[in-house]
Amino acid sequence: MSAIGPAGRPTLRPHQLNTLARDLLEGSFPSIWVEGELSGVARPASGHLYFTLKDERAQVRCAMFKMKAQYLRFQPRDGMQVLVRAKLTLYEPRGDYQLVLEHMEEAGEGALRRAFEALKAKLEAEGLFAVGRKRPLPRFVRRLGILTSPSGAVIRDIQSVLSRRWPTLEVELLPVPVQGATAAPAIIQTLRAAFAARRHDVLLLARGGGSLEDLWCFNDEALVRAIAESPVPVVSAVGHEVDFTLADFVADLRAPTPSAAAELLVPDRGEMLARVEHLQSRLQRRMSQALDRARQRADHAGLRLQAERPQRRLDRGRDRAESLRVRLAAALAGRLARERSGLATISKRLEQQAPALRLQRFRQRLALLGARQDTALRRGLQARLGLLRELGRGLHAVSPLGTLGRGYAILQREDGHAVRRAGEVTAGDTLHARLAEGGLRLRVESNDGDAP
Repeated sequence: MSAIGPAGRPTLRPHQLNTLARDLLEGSFPSIWVEGELSGVARPASGHLYFTLKDERAQVRCAMFKMKAQYLRFQPRDGMQVLVRAKLTLYEPRGDYQLVLEHMEEAGEGALRRAFEALKAKLEAEGLFAVGRKRPLPRFVRRLGILTSPSGAVIRDIQSVLSRRWPTLEVELLPVPVQGATAAPAIIQTLRAAFAARRHDVLLLARGGGSLEDLWCFNDEALVRAIAESPVPVVSAVGHEVDFTLADFVADLRAPTPSAAAELLVPDRGEMLARVEHLQSRLQRRMSQALDRARQRADHAGLRLQAERPQRRLDRGRDRAESLRVRLAAALAGRLARERSGLATISKRLEQQAPALRLQRFRQRLALLGARQDTALRRGLQARLGLLRELGRGLHAVSPLGTLGRGYAILQREDGHAVRRAGEVTAGDTLHARLAEGGLRLRVESNDGDAP
């Protein structure tokens, strides 16, 4: 609590002031990166690390607690240039503000670290590190391809673990450089050759520990994309447990060390033998129990069979078979009798419907229909002939020939047109007069016009 000072002003105690200052510092400064020179490095028995980080104009006290300090990949010493990630706070008992370190690396790795973080963010945004795209490893690996240096201790460690845990595994070393500018292209080429061969169930990419610069080939963007495109599951075991590369993030499984990868890929032979023996024991017990139950069922069936007296059942079956045979014979005889009766009936009907008799009836009917047709045709012709005569007489009555027969004549010009008025001809025209019998050629002497 603050006291009231002169003129009623609130007064703070030193620890209150330091608490407020600490809260202000921690709230205003998130995790920050600072680069400087180590000075006064001290590492007491507690395992914590204390030193001063300075440049040519200022310095700041720093503390790195044991939980973080144990993962350092180098031994800090005075005069070393380092890059640290830390939170700014205030040590209240002394009123000193300081940096509490979360990470520290040699300053030469700073640019690489920033490039690493930028590329990681880019590839992560593309989904290359997503858990959903990772392929599951087979339950039992039959053939393993190991991409690593053939001369390093890594391959010996891996082979030692594999031969101890699962000696039947078929292992193929795919030698590649694991450091330097040529390493990433060589690893990519070997990976793609392994993809095309399709000989391996799993591919293991392995290397021992080292600095960020030593492991930089495993942060190559082209290599990361090649691993993402792999049709075969890829396990990454690069560096120590504290080392992380982009190959670790894109791989289907990341192992903390190469030896740990070998243990993750294959089961332990001893454990598997123990499990097989356990399963075999369970199987034998269950088979024994099943046989006991089968024997009991067989004993019960034998007792029931004896109680049923099989000879009596056979006699009953024989009697029933004989009864069924008699019934079947009677049924067949009755059916044959019915079939014969039906056949006789059909024969009689067939005789009545003999083709010769039907043809005779058809011929008689055809002769009758022919006679009736002739009579009907004669009557129809006579009726049509009488009608024709009547029509002829009526037509003759109105015909021009009839008019000519009463003494009239038809005058026609040379072109055949009939002359109806006197104005249609002139003096000197030649006309043809058609009479009831024959005709006359006439010449017009004069034309009196249309006067009567």
